[in-house]
Amino acid sequence: MSRNPLRCDIFCTVVDNYGDAGVSWRLANQLANEHGWLVRLWIDDLPRLIQLAPDHAGGPVAVHHWPELWPIAWPAAETAEVVIEAFGCELPAAYVEAMAIRAQPPVWLNLEYLSAEAWVAGCHALPSPHPRLPLVKYFYFPGFAAGTGGLLRERDYERRRQAFDEAAFRAGLGLPPRLPGELTISLFSYPNPMLPGLIQAWAAWATPERPVRVLCPGSGEAVRTIGRLGLQPLPFLPQARYDELLWACDLNFVRGEDSFVRAQWAANPFVWHIYPQAEGAHLAKLEAFLATHPAGTTLRPFWLAWNGVGSLDWPAFAAALPGLDEPLKQWARSLSERPDLASGLVKFCLERLK
Repeated sequence: MSRNPLRCDIFCTVVDNYGDAGVSWRLANQLANEHGWLVRLWIDDLPRLIQLAPDHAGGPVAVHHWPELWPIAWPAAETAEVVIEAFGCELPAAYVEAMAIRAQPPVWLNLEYLSAEAWVAGCHALPSPHPRLPLVKYFYFPGFAAGTGGLLRERDYERRRQAFDEAAFRAGLGLPPRLPGELTISLFSYPNPMLPGLIQAWAAWATPERPVRVLCPGSGEAVRTIGRLGLQPLPFLPQARYDELLWACDLNFVRGEDSFVRAQWAANPFVWHIYPQAEGAHLAKLEAFLATHPAGTTLRPFWLAWNGVGSLDWPAFAAALPGLDEPLKQWARSLSERPDLASGLVKFCLERLK
């Protein structure tokens, strides 16, 4: 019996402002556009999604607001063959009960947060039987190493990258052409007490021969000029345009999970502001990634300082930037040789729906 097109429900509660919604939306689009699945995305923060994908209503993914009060009963016929709870959000009880009375239970996945920690490969795809119902949930971990779920990357990514026109992109945002010797930086971070000091360091480092322009997507501040340093606010950019921003910049400050992954595909030097967790748990994840990355030793002092451990040494980091080009491109190539997360997820589900 043919299983196509499969129906898939993705549930997402927004915790990390944009990261949770961004990852869920990218996955939903890949499953629909590249694999032909019928996808519904249930999300509790529609305004956030509208910022990321203002044209979402015209695409193949059906977006629904996840109401605070879910119906008490839910028909089994309205559940999907594949059910994905993003980042440990709790499915509505009525939906779970309906899943259990399907003739064939759905493949139920908990899409976990990305981490380079060594234990991830051992936990990827582990089953967790429901304590009461005839259902099994699988923990699906994105990751960088073999034995994990991989990373989200669209089939047309490289084609879009090759067709990118930086001059047209800058003109479209009302930016002046790139100056001779200009270092162009994108800045997308959580509130960070290190930022004022970094701005001062940029201003002190910038010269007429090496001006610095910092592009700040989603910033509500006014344009500022400090000597040869220009701080340029940009509107919040939809996902495709944000990819272009990463391509257009020599250095990208990114945050959370979604922009962190996109910076790696862009293969330009970047600095990661990891989502802060209680008792410094996020720092173990940061160190694990640095230990995995071929340029980790070079990146480590500045990345740790940006995340609150140590002092920022911008001149030393700036001096190291030219040497990062080849390791970052090598890293992106090695990641692209592995199956992308959506393709691996599809294969995993189809094997369990035979």
